[in-house]
Amino acid sequence: MTAPTSPQPKRRALIASIAINAILALLACGLVLYAFMLNVDLGDVKRRLSKEAETRQQTERYLVETRNKLTESLREIEQLKAQLAYKESDYQAGIAVKPALPVVVGFRSSMLGKGLVAVIENTSDRYLTVMLSVRNPTLARARRFELDLEPRSRIDFGHFEGWEFSSGDEIALFHDEFRPIRLTVP
Repeated sequence: MTAPTSPQPKRRALIASIAINAILALLACGLVLYAFMLNVDLGDVKRRLSKEAETRQQTERYLVETRNKLTESLREIEQLKAQLAYKESDYQAGIAVKPALPVVVGFRSSMLGKGLVAVIENTSDRYLTVMLSVRNPTLARARRFELDLEPRSRIDFGHFEGWEFSSGDEIALFHDEFRPIRLTVP
């Protein structure tokens, strides 16, 4: 008679088979989970790429629109420059036929303050209302004043009247019927 086979090796084989199957099942679950995570990441990358592509297309459209506006603006600037050149020549021709403004401008030291005072003299026999434009290029300040000049009279214009003159200030006197006077304070 043969010795009965012991259930122990069958049992060991069964346990080993179950353990291997469990490990394989765990590995399969891990691979499925990893594939799911890769799919989610792939979806995120696709969404980001589509957003970036859309943003790039919008940027390119904006760039094209901006270039077109710039080209249009440059064309308009050229047209305005041409008009200004034409108007400047007309202006110069119009001024050339006007008589000289009958006003003399001098400067003296201020007696009550610092700086200079402009002495503006009307040498004509008529009342004149002139526009005095003053600019200090150093301080980048500018102002305009309206002056009423009586015939054959002079007025002092200084810090009490609204401007403290200093060397280098630019002055211009304007009247519609006369050529403007432009000078720099000595």
